[in-house]
Amino acid sequence: FRCQDFFDNSHPNYMGDVGIGLSPKLAARVREADLILAIGPRLGEMTTSGYTLLKPPRSAQKLVHVHAGASELGRVYQGDLLINAGMQPFAAALAELKPPGLPGPPAWAAWTRQANADYIANRVPQSMPGSLDMAQVVFTCQELLPDDAILTNGAGNYSGWVHRFYQHRKYRTQLAPTSGAMGYGVPSAVAAAITYPERTVVSFSGDGCFLMNGQEMATAVQYGAKVIFIVVNNGTYGTIRMHQEREYPARVSGTDLHNPDFAAMARAFGLNGEIVTSTVEFRPAFERALAAKGSTLLELRIDPDAITTRTTLSALRAQALSKQP
Repeated sequence: FRCQDFFDNSHPNYMGDVGIGLSPKLAARVREADLILAIGPRLGEMTTSGYTLLKPPRSAQKLVHVHAGASELGRVYQGDLLINAGMQPFAAALAELKPPGLPGPPAWAAWTRQANADYIANRVPQSMPGSLDMAQVVFTCQELLPDDAILTNGAGNYSGWVHRFYQHRKYRTQLAPTSGAMGYGVPSAVAAAITYPERTVVSFSGDGCFLMNGQEMATAVQYGAKVIFIVVNNGTYGTIRMHQEREYPARVSGTDLHNPDFAAMARAFGLNGEIVTSTVEFRPAFERALAAKGSTLLELRIDPDAITTRTTLSALRAQALSKQP
C-alpha cells in the first residue's frame, strides 16, 4: 500500500496493490493463493485488510516473509520461512540463483494474465456525482506527466482516486504516508522538488489534509521549488464522514469544514492559484500549471456525495438505514 512505484504498473505481471480500496478480485486472489512471498512489508492491519487476507497466527497460504527487522518476523504470522534481510540484498541473492530451465510457460501463466486483466478492468471508473470527475483528473495527469514525475499525497478518501487510477512506471515516483498520516502531501512535495528540481512534482491533498500543512507553500516559494498543489475540496473530513454515515447514518458530527478560498490563499503566498469546478476545466488549468515558472495551486471543488471511487455518501446512508430495525 502506497508503494505502487516499487514495480512497473504497466508490466504484464502487475496485479495491483493491497491496502485501502483493495480490488475485490485481488483480495480473492490473495486469499486463494497457495503461496505468498512477502518481500519487505510489515504484515499488519493495512497490508492484510485487517488480518483477513491472511489469518493469524498461521495463514492458510504458505508464507515466506522477508523483512529487514528481525522483530517483525513472526510477530503476527508464524510463516513457513522467515528471512531476515533487506529488500536490496535479498533481490541480489535471488539474482545469483540459477534455477533449472522450464520446458515451457509456467503453470500459472494464464492465472497471471487474468490477474493483470482484472487490474486493468479495475481502472475503469464508475460514474461520479457532480461536474468534476476525479478519475478523469487522474487520467489527465497520467497523460500529461512524464514517467519520472513524483506524486505525493496525504491521508484521506481523495487519495483513493490517485492510488486506483494512476500508473507508476518508475521507481521512487510516489511519496505517501504508509502510516496514514494526514498533512503529508504538501511538505513531502516541497522536499521532493527541492531534492529533484529537474523533475515534475504534483501534490494531492484533501481540504482537511491541506489545512494541516498548507503553510509550507511558503517554503516552496522561499527555495524556488516548483510544485503543482492539487487540493480536492469537498468541504468535509471525508473519511470520517464516510464512517459516520456507514455506522450512524444521518448522525453527522464535527466533520464539516469552513474552508478558505484556497486559490486566493495560494496567491497570497506568491503562487499561481486557480479554482476548477468541472472536468473540462481541469486539463487547461493543469497545462498552465505545468508551463508556469513557479508553483501553482489548483483547487478542485467536488461534490461531497462522491465519497470514494466505488460509492457515494447517499448510497452508504441508504444501505446503513436499511439495516436498522
